[in-house]
Amino acid sequence: MTMHVDVEINGVRHRREVEPRTLLSDFLRHDLGLTGTHVGCEHGVCGACTVQVDGRPVRSCLVLAVQTHGRSVRTVEDLSDPEDDVMHPLQEAFHANHALQCGFCTPGILMTIEALSADLAEMSDAAILEALSGNLCRCTGYRNIVCAIRAAGEPGDGEGTGSWA
Repeated sequence: MTMHVDVEINGVRHRREVEPRTLLSDFLRHDLGLTGTHVGCEHGVCGACTVQVDGRPVRSCLVLAVQTHGRSVRTVEDLSDPEDDVMHPLQEAFHANHALQCGFCTPGILMTIEALSADLAEMSDAAILEALSGNLCRCTGYRNIVCAIRAAGEPGDGEGTGSWA
């Protein structure tokens, strides 16, 4: 048995028949080829699979694809346009501040923080760490991640860092 799902992903409407038990993470990766969404724990603990559903960060390993019917999903692929060869200011800040090592957790962190962009300038480091509490990184101590987020939330200097809100 399959079910119909009609969902907007990164601004493009997708209509598919899926098994009712198909996870959103699997739908994105296997059915649509959007492999930027990483799958780590498959229990909603690590945050690597975080995407935005209707503008809010969610763990795609805990959501069924059919639950997104009629909704809007945004993945890390939507942060920048590879044809323009321009990164999102948050991605640039991560690069400039050495905020990643292996990079496995980075898409989930980016999608979590990008959803908070309107509030970022007023957030303390402790509030940023609280916002990231559902995103685990085994490589860093989060210091450079917080520095990158802080840099991306500051007024822009025309060099790719600064507020994107």
